[in-house]
Amino acid sequence: MTASQVARRMLSPFSEGVSFMVRQSRDWKVTVARTSLDRLTYQIVFPYQSIYIMALGATATQLGAVNSTGMAVAGLFGPLTGWLIDRVGTKRIYLIGIGLLMLSYLLYGLAQNWLAAIPAMMAYWLGFSTSVLGCATICGNCLANKDRAQGMTFCETIAAGLLGMLGPMLGAWLVGVSGGVGVGGIRPLYFVGLVASAGTFLLVLTQLSDRRWRVIGTSTRPSFFRDLQQVFKEGRNLKRWILIGSICQLPLGMVLPFSQVFAHEFKGADQYMLGAMATGAALTSIVFAIPLGRLADRVGRKSVLYITIPLFWASNLMLLWAPNPAFLIAAGVLQGFFFIGLPIAAALERELVPPEQMGRWLGIMRFFRMLLTASLALVSGVVWDKLGPHYVFLSFIAIDLLVNIPLLIGMPETLRLRVEKRAA
Repeated sequence: MTASQVARRMLSPFSEGVSFMVRQSRDWKVTVARTSLDRLTYQIVFPYQSIYIMALGATATQLGAVNSTGMAVAGLFGPLTGWLIDRVGTKRIYLIGIGLLMLSYLLYGLAQNWLAAIPAMMAYWLGFSTSVLGCATICGNCLANKDRAQGMTFCETIAAGLLGMLGPMLGAWLVGVSGGVGVGGIRPLYFVGLVASAGTFLLVLTQLSDRRWRVIGTSTRPSFFRDLQQVFKEGRNLKRWILIGSICQLPLGMVLPFSQVFAHEFKGADQYMLGAMATGAALTSIVFAIPLGRLADRVGRKSVLYITIPLFWASNLMLLWAPNPAFLIAAGVLQGFFFIGLPIAAALERELVPPEQMGRWLGIMRFFRMLLTASLALVSGVVWDKLGPHYVFLSFIAIDLLVNIPLLIGMPETLRLRVEKRAA
């Protein structure tokens, strides 16, 4: 191999990355920037969220109830939010979601007991759900099939990776200088979140277009239920995916709210170790997100999910078994594969319906996903208090292994589904 061939091979990934970015739309780039800043804020707060609520006086059961209530409210509004995105446009709904996130951080910062965390959690999940639907609609419709998984994992690399590493370190430093892992030490993080969310609101307001996706010649007369029914008439394998996609996101309510509490209470992790666990997950995104995204765009989404899902199981088992802090960091590193698997599963999800139905479909998915996650978040709190913390993590692995994987095996690959549908 000549020197010039070696140089071209070394520069190939860089040139492919530049080419990928050049051909993407401005709206997608704005969404990546906003999502990255939002994830930075999330990573600052996340390691201490559940600890903060329990420090305000909540038991594990009450912590589960707080998460469950917020998720249930977000789920109930999901179909309406998605329908409004298709009808009135993405930008307005996106801004409403970010505004609710700002309200959530303010309420958390002012909370004096765990009951005050309930409206804060409701505002958070409703704002998160609404803003994610706006983001997902833009991402799903602006990216071509050949770029979709790579584009979504690129966002994951920047948001959960580079900025995700900075967030936990910044959070740990702020908690340390504010008094340690307790109410007083954690409270300032929420005011940082408020300011950061206000910045993302201004970014979307001033930089995002008001583009809409509609089929020319179709009726524009609004009909909520008829429009939802249309999604199931024209989509493929949607009912099967509703259960698969819902189980894929169960950890957001069933596992992740309890993992940092478990590490702190049962493994002795301090604020720096909790931050290191979150940083380890971010490092995984930096190293593996884009390569796995490219692989998913070449060989298919399902093949890559068969890799990431078991690695998240290993993360939970590592957390339970960890005999020393080094193993907690390893558990955090493996946890990062959950966040890589999410956008790859989301790429599959967005390829099941035509662009003009994207908002409605994602709203329907949000309804079922959040209600299932809310139910099991509540159950997880009861299991923690009545049976033992270990069973929270083991029960999720059992559900994923016995229910989700068999359903996923029967799901057709979607990599070329839209192309084939148009050709037909």
